[in-house]
Amino acid sequence: MGYDTATKTDVDSVAPEEWGGLWFLKGALGADRLGLSVLELEPGRKGKEHDETKTGQEEIYYVVEGAVEVDLTDRSETIALEADEVIRLDPDESRQIHNRGDERAKLVLVGAPL
Repeated sequence: MGYDTATKTDVDSVAPEEWGGLWFLKGALGADRLGLSVLELEPGRKGKEHDETKTGQEEIYYVVEGAVEVDLTDRSETIALEADEVIRLDPDESRQIHNRGDERAKLVLVGAPL
């Protein structure tokens, strides 16, 4: 088949519900070279600080709902993103996503190559 479909509910969240949720959809979609995840963060919560130096994976974050701040931890810089805004990150850029707003934030995270 030339395509696959999936929903967020096809997989279990790997993050506690009180934090929001993180759903990895790569496997559900049968993707070999592209990672796709949905991240939801409750107000006051944050994602894991990390970089992708070991994997060489470039990442893109698209904010669907709410607003977040992406802390670029190695350079002490913060990028504010609102709904419909996007950021692309080099593999060696250390980053952490924060929801410092008053409403739940929802993002689509894309990474490649895997």
